[in-house]
Amino acid sequence: MAEQTFRTLMRTTDILVTASISPVAVAAIGLADLYARFPLWIGLGFGGGAISLSSQDTGAAVPGGGGTEEAARAASANRDQAISVALVVGALLGLPFVAFGLLFGREAIAVLGAPAEVATVGGAYLAVVFLTAPARHVGLVAARSLQGTGDTRTPMYVNVVANLLNISGSLVLGWGLFGAPELGVVGVGVATSAANVLTAGALLGALWGPWAAADLVRPSDPVVARQLVEVSLPAVAEGLASTLAEFPFNAVLLGFGTAVNAAFQVGRRMYQQVTGPLGRGYNVAVSVVVGQALGRGDPAAARFDGWASAALGVVSVGGVGLLLAAGAPLFVGVFTTDSETVRYAVDFARVYGLSAPFLATFTVLQGALRGAGETRVPFVARTTGTYGFLVAFTYLAGVVGGLGVLGAYLGIALSYVWMALVVGVSFGRGDWAGRAARLLSERGSLTE
Repeated sequence: MAEQTFRTLMRTTDILVTASISPVAVAAIGLADLYARFPLWIGLGFGGGAISLSSQDTGAAVPGGGGTEEAARAASANRDQAISVALVVGALLGLPFVAFGLLFGREAIAVLGAPAEVATVGGAYLAVVFLTAPARHVGLVAARSLQGTGDTRTPMYVNVVANLLNISGSLVLGWGLFGAPELGVVGVGVATSAANVLTAGALLGALWGPWAAADLVRPSDPVVARQLVEVSLPAVAEGLASTLAEFPFNAVLLGFGTAVNAAFQVGRRMYQQVTGPLGRGYNVAVSVVVGQALGRGDPAAARFDGWASAALGVVSVGGVGLLLAAGAPLFVGVFTTDSETVRYAVDFARVYGLSAPFLATFTVLQGALRGAGETRVPFVARTTGTYGFLVAFTYLAGVVGGLGVLGAYLGIALSYVWMALVVGVSFGRGDWAGRAARLLSERGSLTE
């Protein structure tokens, strides 16, 4: 949670810095970040696969935990294979983004309908950030690989330092402080890229060093590689599909007025800042405890851990969401003073705040299912919820039905209710424990 707090604060700082430069800067970084989410979700997807397999094998590697002594040794070797394969795949999948940013950065922003100046600034920012896409992938995979072994502190230390430097770099290079060149949006991008490289290098060093439970090895096991792809691809698709849905949803909001779209960005950013670190922290933690319990051959403990973590998420994240809903007018004033934007932003913040228990349920049980290697159900839940309610319902109710922005409020809330319902039913009734046992047995980490 501490790690995620600083990551979210870094993104908020970027928005505040660019907002002080010009409206062009805000629009440029906002549009560029739509593309920047694609490498983020690829890194998170393969990081999710790494945390799934590494947590299961860490549990199975305890002598007598998942099976025989031979299985325990095999589990340790499989864990190292899974982590190493995920790192190599992540780095390779980052290379196309490097080329895309350099060759088509400006055009990618322009195709969204951005004015020439916005496209130029946003394209430059995108090119700088995409240069370190391989490092971004490696950092995400390495962090989750360590977390899967039960070490959540090392990624925290590295990411807190990197994000503090990122925040400082955005301020110094964006505004030209202390004699540094005033690079504006490009300076914010340089700070982000430098942090990506620092994070990847430090976490690789941690995995290479003697204090990590896992070791880096030469990838050579096709079964582990296949399972990693099998678990990771639905998670990658989930993220990419939800990112693509942002385009039509934002278009619908723009149809309601520029102030509505700006208010949505403000309301969501507020929600993510105050509740995101909690939800993401629970998501990672429950993946670890569920995966390790299944590796030890204890599905009953895994089930209890999942439901208990979900309850904790509902109480804590839901409580923070209620505070956000109650204090929305005060919080919104930090981001904007435009009266029309403020009015809508307060409503969006309240919708997100009141929906927090449902989003917390989805986020936590998504992590629990991922610990079992079940990433298909969260993909179905998020994709159907996003396109069925966030996009389709908002359009039908708001545009066709004439409800206007009220349709968007309802679409956001209903999407989270649906997503929570789907993963809740699956975790309660699905055979995710059997799936985990099959994966462990296939790669030789669990024997009788």
